[in-house]
Amino acid sequence: MRAAWRDRERRTTMVTGGTLLLAGIAAAGWAQGPHWVPAWGSAQMVAAQAEADKLAALGPVTVRQIVHLSGGGTMVRVRLSNSAGTAPLRIDAAALGKGAPASAIVTANARLTFSGAPAVTIPAGADVYSDPLPLATKAGDDLTISLFFPDAPAPRTGHPGARATTFAARGNQTAATTLTDPQTIGGWWSLADVEVSGGGTTGTIVAIGDSITDGRGVRDDANTRWPDEFARRLSANRATAGLSVVNAGIGGNRVLLDGAGPNLLARFDRDVIDRPNVRAAIVLEGVNDLGTLTRDRPVDAATHRAMVTAITAAYRQIAARAHAHGIRLIGGTITPLVGNANYHAGPETEADRQAINRFIRTSGTFDAVVDFDAAVRDPAHPDRLLPAYDTGDHLHPNEAGYRAMAQAIPLSLFAERRILGAAAPITVGPRPPSRQIALTFDDLPAHGPLPIGDNRLRIAQRIIAALKAERAPAFGFYNGGFASDATAPQVVAAWRRAGLPIGNHSWSHGNLATTTAPAFLADVARNEPALAAAGKGSDWRWFRYPFLSEGKDMAQVGAVRAGLRAKGYRIAAVTMSFGDYGWNDAYARCVAKNDAAAITSLETSFLAAARAQALRSRALSQAALGRDIPYVLLMHLGAFDARMMPRLLAQYREMGFTLTTLQRAEADPFYAAATDLALPGPSPTLEAAAAAKGVPIPADAPLPPATLCT
Repeated sequence: MRAAWRDRERRTTMVTGGTLLLAGIAAAGWAQGPHWVPAWGSAQMVAAQAEADKLAALGPVTVRQIVHLSGGGTMVRVRLSNSAGTAPLRIDAAALGKGAPASAIVTANARLTFSGAPAVTIPAGADVYSDPLPLATKAGDDLTISLFFPDAPAPRTGHPGARATTFAARGNQTAATTLTDPQTIGGWWSLADVEVSGGGTTGTIVAIGDSITDGRGVRDDANTRWPDEFARRLSANRATAGLSVVNAGIGGNRVLLDGAGPNLLARFDRDVIDRPNVRAAIVLEGVNDLGTLTRDRPVDAATHRAMVTAITAAYRQIAARAHAHGIRLIGGTITPLVGNANYHAGPETEADRQAINRFIRTSGTFDAVVDFDAAVRDPAHPDRLLPAYDTGDHLHPNEAGYRAMAQAIPLSLFAERRILGAAAPITVGPRPPSRQIALTFDDLPAHGPLPIGDNRLRIAQRIIAALKAERAPAFGFYNGGFASDATAPQVVAAWRRAGLPIGNHSWSHGNLATTTAPAFLADVARNEPALAAAGKGSDWRWFRYPFLSEGKDMAQVGAVRAGLRAKGYRIAAVTMSFGDYGWNDAYARCVAKNDAAAITSLETSFLAAARAQALRSRALSQAALGRDIPYVLLMHLGAFDARMMPRLLAQYREMGFTLTTLQRAEADPFYAAATDLALPGPSPTLEAAAAAKGVPIPADAPLPPATLCT
């Protein structure tokens, strides 16, 4: 960021060949098959031995299991699995019905077939699909799948953590409406997926994780795991209603080592990539690696560091695999575990968790981040679950905690054509980050000297018109102490009528480096009545530090952050500035002197500085983070800004930038310390991120000479 301004004013290429190939096939009259999407699924592993023994004791047995769909269509098929088996698995009959566990309607036309036959033998390690069955379904429906196993192979394939009622009854009762002498049994058995086609469900999101994703702590048949709650949110939102959710959680699962089920790296392809039409995966794993490392005995610092390194390397591996198949990977921060009696997590374990979460939030490995940690931790004790969200074991959230986790997932991550569109182009390699800029304007309603013959309202109107012409979102920051001009209320009213949000810039534009924290917070509060009135109906609790100065005293920084956090503020951090204020000052002088040549030179240098600083910000971001972040551009409601706004926006467009909102930009994990004031400050800057990596900081583009037009 400009030192002068601080002191003063302060997947590679989109491949279209697949689309062209499909067009060619259609033109040739070749029929395309159904578009299958998983509406329910589970992660397959060796079934629990105690439950397998119960089945074996029944001899030839029918297992009736219930699944809860997150998508719908007009056709259904079922994927059965023997992936954990070491011998062929016989299924001599199978049927499907709709309804509740004890009264599922299973009619003759609901018999499942396999290549036209009523029975199937699944080789060891393999899966098979049933033939498609015409059946109208929708998100929220319960389906009942009945399978007849004539013998009891070992090991059995299944999913132990069903948290749903499953029945077992002797003999072939797959066609029975009501089972005779059923027993309840745990888990799902050889049942990997239920897929739908012919409806509005176009893609799926896989939630892959451990017992927190698998739903430990929920009531059986309640369907209140966080993926269930998330699926309901997607279904209720028009922009995301075409997406289903598959829960690929396994209780006790780890990133690095086998335990309860194969490790994350070993199962990622089967549970995510191999499913059809997966648009994104949310990964929440690592807490069991952390806990088991020191469960039995302490380990040295080097072992702690090695585990953190191995887990973050594994994240990079699965990100590369996902991106190679056009799947977006979303990282979930690891939730607290201090207090759990099994894992005995101490300060070293908590430090490991924080290090991994910092990697998830800031490394750029993930396409987006869901901060599950922030959603369920206790603000007073961030290493622990919030008591209201704790099942009591201080590791697993309860149903309220799972709802909070689901609510923490921004639906905007999925309301995009490239996620929802069934015919979206395939991305090969990592999805290239778009170059985005969020426009922010400080010093509303008045900035800088007023050129002769102009007024504040006309300046604001010209900027608003340019933004409207480009359909550009923008965020303004208000200083009540600058509202002495008679047009000031009109400026704020015009800004808000245009639908542009407004935030807090403090009353008097004070510098935290030259005052106390209580006085600074009082100055922030003095702005609030006017903001509450002007910002009604918008999110005005964003704060922009005047001069971008947060002070150098960390106690002061912490006190102000705590005060802002208590009022629900987030900080609007800045990652791009070219010192536009310098041109506003010079322009007013040149207008007074009627120096047209000087004004022309100002126009040229303004655009050149904007271009140079955009390239500088990109260079810092790429060097420090290995990617483009969404950049937050600092500007002012000044006269020369108004003159140049159409040309400036056109230049950014020509440079390949798109314009986004402040809220969307700062949802990027790079801005976590600005939007989550429970984290230590100060607010992030690209300069600080680059310096931490030993990256040289390029010089700023020069401001206009202070002597111009004097």
